[in-house]
Amino acid sequence: MNIDEQVTTLMQGTEYGDETLQQAMADELRQRLIEAHQEGRSLRVYCGYDPRTTDLHLGHTITMRKLRQFQDLGHEVVFLIGTYTSLIGDPSDQDQLRPQLTFDEVEHNARTYAEQAFKILDRNKTIVRFNHEWLSQLDFADLIKMASNFTIQQFLTRDNFKLRFEQGDAVYLHETFYALMQGYDAFALNTDVQVGGTDQLFNIVTAARKLMTFLGKKPNIAIIMGILPGTDGVIRMSKSLGNHIPILASPDDMYGKVMSLPDQAMGDYCRLVTRWSVGEIAELEHNLDAGLLHPRDLKMKLAYEIVDIFHGDQAANQAQSNFVRVFQRGDVPEEMGEYHLLPGQTVLDVLESGGLISSRGEGRRLIAQNGVRLDGETLKDPNQPFPHPGILQAGKRRFLRVVT
Repeated sequence: MNIDEQVTTLMQGTEYGDETLQQAMADELRQRLIEAHQEGRSLRVYCGYDPRTTDLHLGHTITMRKLRQFQDLGHEVVFLIGTYTSLIGDPSDQDQLRPQLTFDEVEHNARTYAEQAFKILDRNKTIVRFNHEWLSQLDFADLIKMASNFTIQQFLTRDNFKLRFEQGDAVYLHETFYALMQGYDAFALNTDVQVGGTDQLFNIVTAARKLMTFLGKKPNIAIIMGILPGTDGVIRMSKSLGNHIPILASPDDMYGKVMSLPDQAMGDYCRLVTRWSVGEIAELEHNLDAGLLHPRDLKMKLAYEIVDIFHGDQAANQAQSNFVRVFQRGDVPEEMGEYHLLPGQTVLDVLESGGLISSRGEGRRLIAQNGVRLDGETLKDPNQPFPHPGILQAGKRRFLRVVT
């Protein structure tokens, strides 16, 4: 790609909420690419991830996909694990104080992060760093010096802090340190580009760029990515809301959840989580608008692509075949897990022990919504003894062969 093509690709899916800022970042990216080419070097790009949980979903992978685009264009990528920023927790998208984790909890979660990231990033081209390496070395004088660049008013104009302040809820001083810590990460890594979501706009555009300039470095370029809606197609993807697609989900479950997306969400998914180029997406959208491509067929193509990313093409083929068999022909999958029924188990016990539900509360809700069937017959009582061996179905996509 030439430099203009690189800029088009790398700005795909970005969202700044301000056209002037978006154009300024695109112009800076173009100029930095020109300078790097003249100097015979690649850009240094990073994104930070706070390991506050071990469960990642598709929404977490948006920035990883952007990092992979930089890698494919020959640029250097740093995958930063926020072992120190996690001790505070990013307040950017929160309307309440995040619980503080211990360092041991952070280290435990961090072990799984890089491995999951390598489902998208090139393992051999990824530099993994941990920000306790430099943040733990700062002293109080360093903090005073950095904090002198910001005012309390700047933090209180942020929507989440402003809301809490107006409602009389506490805004803790240590929460304001997060933006400074993230800004110092960019300085310590000496990066050209920082990738983040729209909830990171203040941390990257205001804090990191200002701190880098203050500390004598050229400010990095902010690549701000849009937020992925959940399976409802409206609200941001969130495990707590139950509208998420885990990246460790089974191929069948992942495929089926993508197929459940509302049509209006497909554009966001195409731009934010696939490997498709700007031109490929434009062609798909043109064919859709022109009536040359049915929304269902685009959604199947999208579901196949996402399963292929995380499980490979063989699993994607099988998931697609299973989906067609189950939902378009009304059959059950050829392959499914098997569970050996134990004496005295209830319907709810089997659902939980067989892994068809994440909690007993979810099982009760499914049963109340007539979403649990045994050999096609609806089960209505979660506490009834399990009737007999057979094919147990929970929801639309989860099947289990129950045997004695």
